[in-house]
Amino acid sequence: MKKLWDISPPVDARSPVFPGDTPYTQEWAATLSDTCPVNVSAITMSPHVGAHADAPLHYHPQGAAVGALDLQPFLGRCRVIHALDAGPLITTAHLQRALSDVPERLLVRTYRQFPSQHFDTQLTGFDPACVQHLADLGVLLIGTDSASIDPADSKALPSHQAIRQRGLRVLENLLLDEVPEGDYELIALPLKLMTADASPVRVVLREL
Repeated sequence: MKKLWDISPPVDARSPVFPGDTPYTQEWAATLSDTCPVNVSAITMSPHVGAHADAPLHYHPQGAAVGALDLQPFLGRCRVIHALDAGPLITTAHLQRALSDVPERLLVRTYRQFPSQHFDTQLTGFDPACVQHLADLGVLLIGTDSASIDPADSKALPSHQAIRQRGLRVLENLLLDEVPEGDYELIALPLKLMTADASPVRVVLREL
């Protein structure tokens, strides 16, 4: 049996969220008892909690919602590369050694230890020129263990806009601490949320 790596961080009330975003909360609408045969809960959360796929609607008023996205970029061969201590922005130079015959999907690890219980205001984003270069190489999807492909205090979101302009897809908040560099099969299907700006995703890497 092929080995699996679950690269989705746990989601619960302790999960970090972007400042001002909606954290995870859960209430019980029904609980097991002599008169009730089931537990039923109601969950409230931003679709950006935990591992998630952004939709163009997240960064453009006429962008497509996540439920309308083609699933092809979220399935298939991918490459994991480590860019630890890259600083505020990942540049092409940080990735160059892994870009020969790069697959259509690239996941980048930036943390030595993923911040599972606090939001990192000094997160590592992507240089938009790097995004453009990856698009030129045929990359369809960029993934990161960071909460954003732009710096946390960015207002213009140039890397998100580069993703939109080039038609790429993005996965954020991936848990890559235990994943060696190399090539894998990516399985990361967003939910079919027809009006949402993002979707939680259970992201799995499978041994080739």
